[in-house]
Amino acid sequence: MNNGSSHSPHSIDGKVVVVTGASGGVGRALVRMLARRGCRVGMVARGADALGAARREVEALGGRALACPADVADARQVEEAAEAIEGALGPVDVWINNAMVSMYAPFWEISPEEYRHITEVTYLGQVYGTMSALRRMRPRDRGTIVQVGSALAHRSIPLQSAYCGAKHAIAGFTESIRSELYHEKSNVRVTIVHLPGVNTTQFTWTKNRMPHKPRPTGPIYEPEVAADGILFAAEHASRKKVIVGFPALEAIVGEKFIPGLLDRYLARAAWDGSQLPERADPQHEDNFWRPLPGDHGSHGPFDDEARTVSPQLWATKHRTGLLTAVVGAGIGAAAWMASRRRNRDGW
Repeated sequence: MNNGSSHSPHSIDGKVVVVTGASGGVGRALVRMLARRGCRVGMVARGADALGAARREVEALGGRALACPADVADARQVEEAAEAIEGALGPVDVWINNAMVSMYAPFWEISPEEYRHITEVTYLGQVYGTMSALRRMRPRDRGTIVQVGSALAHRSIPLQSAYCGAKHAIAGFTESIRSELYHEKSNVRVTIVHLPGVNTTQFTWTKNRMPHKPRPTGPIYEPEVAADGILFAAEHASRKKVIVGFPALEAIVGEKFIPGLLDRYLARAAWDGSQLPERADPQHEDNFWRPLPGDHGSHGPFDDEARTVSPQLWATKHRTGLLTAVVGAGIGAAAWMASRRRNRDGW
């Protein structure tokens, strides 16, 4: 995909990039793209098997990689991974916080231990990653941190209360950190990318207490579309947020204007829309507490319906040119109308 690098003020080519959650889903698609850009990639995730496969892919595509099996819910393990990556690959230029875990269940069917685990991985994992990144970037006065958010950071849905709460928290703490960096006139940049529903391995191995198999809510995009948006954000981190996919934009705008109506609408549409017709297997293995063995790649089971492009993301990436064209068209139209009036009135 064209990720606009030729127009980027901060090209990622050849840089040292850390990706958490790199073993599958969006993270796996992301490290492949980074490899094609000649990056040195530090990959952090729990599953050693999948990380090893991701490392081999990166190297086959021309990049350098270091696989660091670690649990992002443990700040010590994140810091040790950061030290290992800098020791092997050099100073970190970009840190992308992408790791997550979730489950499908009504709030009252989630245990306190499960709720804490989702929060520790999905929210505190980004906090700890940001801490390790800033510990290195602030003294150098350079670097970029990209938080992987979600449309669910602005408009929550049923059956994923812990995940939605974590994504809200990520958006909140990112805004606070950005203000603190502005205060000290730091050149370290922080941005957040809000994603739509993505066809990832999450839907193959997620913990599920519903009677039917889970699916993303709304239109689905391939992981490469999400990864493209994340790379764009990494190269244009002066933008405080990047939204990927019209459904994500629609959810964010809808929450601003019709939040009460959305509560009632999603109570039905998102509840039903989060489940497939197929019954769930009660013996289904999940990766909630520990990674599954083997390599599961980046794509989930929805390739037949997942979208491979996002016109909304294209418009986001080219907004300056589009704005110029709109203004130019407006000026041209005004000049044409003025000319017609002059001819009509005999000026």
